[in-house]
This record gives sequence, C-alpha cells and structure tokens, in this order.
Amino acid sequence: MGEIILYHGSDQIVERPELGKGKPYNDYGQGFYCTAHRELACEWASKNVGVDGFVNEYRLDTTGLTELDLTGYSILHWMTMLVQHRTFTLNNDISVAAKEYLIEHFSIDTSGCDIICGYRADDSYFSFAADFLNNTISVQHLAQAMKLGDLGIQHVLVSEKAFKQLEFVRADAVSNQEYHARYSNRDKAARSQYKKSRKNGSVGKDDVFIVDLLRGSVDYGDIRL
Repeated sequence: MGEIILYHGSDQIVERPELGKGKPYNDYGQGFYCTAHRELACEWASKNVGVDGFVNEYRLDTTGLTELDLTGYSILHWMTMLVQHRTFTLNNDISVAAKEYLIEHFSIDTSGCDIICGYRADDSYFSFAADFLNNTISVQHLAQAMKLGDLGIQHVLVSEKAFKQLEFVRADAVSNQEYHARYSNRDKAARSQYKKSRKNGSVGKDDVFIVDLLRGSVDYGDIRL
C-alpha cells in the first residue's frame, strides 16, 4: 500500500504511541486506533463536553505490514471480534448462546496481523450490535445499520512492527465547542435512521436471525451471512 496518512483524536498530543498502552476492551482489543478521515478524528477528540482536544497526524509506512481488512469478511466476523473484546449486557439465554456460537464459528486469528481495519463501534453502532445478539434484528439489518452515520473505517495498529513504522507529523488543537456538536449530531442521526428503518422495515423471507443459527436451521456457511 505504501505510505498512508492517519489521524488520532485525543484530549492530548500523542507523539509516540506505544504498544500495550491502549484499553483492552476496545473494539478489536488493545492497539492504537486511527482513521484516515481528519474530521472524524476531530470529532473523537471532542467526545467529552467542554474539553478541547487534539487531532494527531501520522504517516504510516505499510511496507511489509500484514493487514486484516474486516470489511472483506461477513458482518458476523466483525460482530465476533466485537463480542470478544467489548462488554455486552446479555439479557437472555439467546444472547448468551449467541456469543458462544459466534466465537466458535466466526473467530479470526489475528496473531500474525500488524494492522486491523474495520467498522468502528460508536455508541449507536454498539447498540445495533446488541440488538442482533438479543435476536431483535437480522444479519441483513445489522449489515445495513453499519452504513448509518458514515463513520468510515478505523485502522488499528496492533504490532510492534507497525508502531515502529508510524511517524508523528503534527498535532492541531480541536475546538470542543465546534466538534462536540458534530460528534453528537452524527450519533443522533445514526440512531434516528436506525429507528426509522426498524419502524418501516419488514422481515424478508431470506432474513437470518441469530436464533436461526442457534437452532441449526441456517448453516454458518450460508451465502446470506
């Protein structure tokens, strides 16, 4: 891929990201989370009300790095990555069994990866994923919901090799007054579109719910997944 520009939104300047410093319960586990979209990074730097932040810019030399691109997999592979690292409230026996089923059938070995790319589970996206686990929406509806809010794709550095090939460029101050509103509005828009789609949507004959997988009526290798 060559050289790419990445941004990291934070309440501080991060000149030297370090492997092992990130929170282990982020979407794809411990790593350094970035985006190729500067404006999105500015919004994430402004998540907390009244706290100005910084958008950190980096150059990443991708030469020799192994990338796992989750967008090339089923939405259930992404979902499995999420349940392995994020904390979900499992409200019933179906959701408990669903988590176990996904981990058994849709886990991906990331041990040889340097970078993981995929959807970001913003607050709204996280609630969509929880609805799927609780058998409220189908696989097809979940896949559609992931396109709401236009959050783009996150790039997560997960190896020492990747960190060594990351070069800090600059950090610019971000106005919370300007970008917190944008962050909130993006999340609200995604939730609003999701509610509207659930209200107006109908269940198609080919829609697959997690309970269908648990009962064995749909094989985990089905082309609809």
